[in-house]
Amino acid sequence: MGLFDGTALERPVLCERCEQDVKTCACKPLIEAKDEPEVEPCKQLLRVRTEKRKRGKLVTVVSGLKGPQRQRQELLTQLKNRCGAGGTLNDDLQIEIQGEQSKRLRTKLEQLGYRIS
Repeated sequence: MGLFDGTALERPVLCERCEQDVKTCACKPLIEAKDEPEVEPCKQLLRVRTEKRKRGKLVTVVSGLKGPQRQRQELLTQLKNRCGAGGTLNDDLQIEIQGEQSKRLRTKLEQLGYRIS
């Protein structure tokens, strides 16, 4: 049940392609793009470095990641949990973890089978 169901503000949900009501739409579902295959950790060479950001904040950056978005997101979650810190995944295929975490990240990445330069 929607927020405005049964009121004067209720509007039907429209299909993005044919702009018909979703209940009567005859469009075929879009075929999702196939995921790219995962790249094994032993075939990736990662670089771990620390950068200083504005106001003196330190960020540990892991670069050289390959593979699909899902694989990189899973790695980010594992690294954030290991360090107990926040982090993000950049469009530049880099993981950024808050703080000076290079030793912890190196050991965790080596445990997972990644090569570190």
